[in-house]
Amino acid sequence: MLIFSQFIVHKNERGLLFKEGDFLDFLAPGTYRYFDPLHKIQVERYDLSVPEFEHRLVDFFIKEYADAVARYFTIIELGAQQVALLYKNGRLTNILPPSSRQLYWNGIVEVKTEIIDISDKFEISRVQAAPLVYAPVQGVNEAIYSQEVPEYQIGLLYVDGQCIKTLQPGLHAYWQFNRHINIVMWDTRLQDIEVSGQEILTKDKVSLRVNLSATYSIKNVQRATSTLTNPVNYLYKELQFGLRAAVGTRTLDELLGNKNVIDEIVFAYIRDKMAELGIEVQSVGVKDIILPGEMKTILAKVVEAEKVAQANLIKRREETAATRSLLNTAKVMEDNPTALRLKELEVLEKVTEKIGKLSVYGGLEGLLKELVKIKT
Repeated sequence: MLIFSQFIVHKNERGLLFKEGDFLDFLAPGTYRYFDPLHKIQVERYDLSVPEFEHRLVDFFIKEYADAVARYFTIIELGAQQVALLYKNGRLTNILPPSSRQLYWNGIVEVKTEIIDISDKFEISRVQAAPLVYAPVQGVNEAIYSQEVPEYQIGLLYVDGQCIKTLQPGLHAYWQFNRHINIVMWDTRLQDIEVSGQEILTKDKVSLRVNLSATYSIKNVQRATSTLTNPVNYLYKELQFGLRAAVGTRTLDELLGNKNVIDEIVFAYIRDKMAELGIEVQSVGVKDIILPGEMKTILAKVVEAEKVAQANLIKRREETAATRSLLNTAKVMEDNPTALRLKELEVLEKVTEKIGKLSVYGGLEGLLKELVKIKT
């Protein structure tokens, strides 16, 4: 019958000695023999290559065996506004959250920590952000809020619902313990907005459907978002109001005669109003003015009547000019028999062009005398 219990703690191990469940001592490497006829002694061995020490009696050890704990362990205790970067053998491996306490075995793995106060300054510098965010470090996702702001965009940093500042393009990282952090991105490049299918009555009660296009860019994101819940929706509505003001105060003929008047009025209405809110409207233009079917028919008839009237006017003007020319010719011929004879020859030439056969009696002279008799 064995009355002794033997335990071996290797060089890469440490042990905890218990008897009937009560802790007795920490064991360094070595061989231990105990008189134990009833087998009431137990030894818990821990591999030092895994430095984290987790045990149900941690609080008891720290309080009752403070000297032994200081000899065998590195203890880390953090306040409510502190985080710690944990390095093992010089490599960052873990991030410890606030109000945490952890024991690490002294020995094979050299454990060091960098404690950071996040009570006021919770922003992580750009130099330190990339190694923390992109490194395979345990606890990064829970500890750090990170966001990359693309080029041509501006980020708005919100902490606990309050907009703190604007962020330029690049990687931004923050300790998110004890606070809620969010970054909202806004594109600062030139953008376009369409106001389509607006049914509007003109001053003379004609219903039009107008399509409008505008280009804009956000110059002061913080001002725009602090004043407006949705800057783009607000711009859209203001373009609608400006379009109604431009169309509703003018007749159909005025609008069709000069489409640019709508662009000018809407642009003047919207430009300064949006500039005060941090939004720059660069251009406004009407794409289409669509008339109802019956109005198209009426306008087509009006245009047709105008063109017919113009054609008749031109015809009458030409007839008048031709008559005046004939009268002038007649006056010349009345006083000049030779000119009349030349005209007679011209007429005869035109007649002979259209006749296949011509019989002349009395000679050409007789023919001309019979056609036109001249009194000398």
